[in-house]
Amino acid sequence: MNYKKRLDEILQYLKNKKKILFITTSNRWRGLKQEPKSSMLADYLASKLGKKVTIIDASKLKIYECEGNVSDLRGNRCGLKESVLKNKTRNPSGCHRCWASVNNPDDELWKISRELLKSDCVLFFSSVRWGQTNSVYQKLIERLDWLENRHTTLLEDNLLKDIDAGLIILGHNWNSLRVLDMQRQVLGFFGFKTPSLLFLNWQYTNNYLDESQESYKKAPARFLKDFGLT
Repeated sequence: MNYKKRLDEILQYLKNKKKILFITTSNRWRGLKQEPKSSMLADYLASKLGKKVTIIDASKLKIYECEGNVSDLRGNRCGLKESVLKNKTRNPSGCHRCWASVNNPDDELWKISRELLKSDCVLFFSSVRWGQTNSVYQKLIERLDWLENRHTTLLEDNLLKDIDAGLIILGHNWNSLRVLDMQRQVLGFFGFKTPSLLFLNWQYTNNYLDESQESYKKAPARFLKDFGLT
């Protein structure tokens, strides 16, 4: 695959959007001053799109785990009107309904939902770890379950129907394509529009048994070359 061309195609698509949200999820330690590969892609795209892009690093927010209210013994209580976040600054749309936000005053999921509901496109960036999206991305998706629940179980309006969603994932040697396909389906279940152009995976090698130190050392340079970031 020509990754540079694909990145340019994504860029051209995003130029037609009015307000874009990038959500990065890599929690790689910054002590060595090495920016995560996925964050590098987000920064590159944002530099070409200007002020229409907001970048949020979900790994730096205090986001509590999902409480599992979707499978409460009393039924599905995720996203009920009683769970609305009663704070006009954090919830200006009045649509943020999550019990974990109500039960934990310092929860910061609102920083994402506030921007998301003002956007016409959201692009997630995730690494692949042990054959699945990283834990920060997964925690975020679980915490946003009230958006899906609103129009499925609760039979209210779909807040996401006019928002395009995409995902760029970066792996090393295992399962990234399957992860991408699954997450596109998940975002579709949520109610987003999921144009295929906005879904892209990169994996250093297709040899899932390659755990050599050499391949891990060579991967960053290959990534930069493939995407034309050198």
